[in-house]
Amino acid sequence: METSKTVPESGINLEIIFVGRSNVGKSSLLKELFGAKVRVGKRPGVTLRPTHARISDFLITDMPGFGFMSGVKDRKQDIVKDKTVHYIEDNAERIKIGVLVVDGPSFPEIVDRWDSRDQIPIDVEMFDFLREIGIDTIVAANKMDKVKADEYNDLLDEVAVRLGLEPPWQNWKHIIAPISAKKGDLKALKGLLRDRLHEMKRDDLFKCI
Repeated sequence: METSKTVPESGINLEIIFVGRSNVGKSSLLKELFGAKVRVGKRPGVTLRPTHARISDFLITDMPGFGFMSGVKDRKQDIVKDKTVHYIEDNAERIKIGVLVVDGPSFPEIVDRWDSRDQIPIDVEMFDFLREIGIDTIVAANKMDKVKADEYNDLLDEVAVRLGLEPPWQNWKHIIAPISAKKGDLKALKGLLRDRLHEMKRDDLFKCI
């Protein structure tokens, strides 16, 4: 599956976008999930424009990471975020699924840090935005291999709380998918994606996931 920076103008009926803070493992996740030849950044913020992979009428899009970007000025970071929002708004009709990738172990702390400054955490803002415009949203809690077994459920409860979802997190298994892209453990995310594709009568795309 080859990738491109060019946005397809026609022939796309279904698009899945992957969004998230820089350095949460989005590109690595895509490579593991789809086998796409998506460039994996060696430093945060290396991807500044969407990367697309197309299969027939199905489009997979890796959006630029938002938040901190090494070597990128604040103004440009804001521009990247704005362009991401505009891209999603402009293509909302064909974007059927949005996957918000977060660093599971760090997510509660990051959200609390923003809250302490009376600011809406950008991850939470994106989660709410996707849902508000009607895009079916999955939260892929990545890097869960770093979490001890006896702390696993407690951490995911904290992730749910920060997203405004009442714990326990198991009530939200249709939204929250704990994964480890590095370890190739994507079972939860694959299951949710296939469930949604089945609901859209697109079982033909199972071969892609």
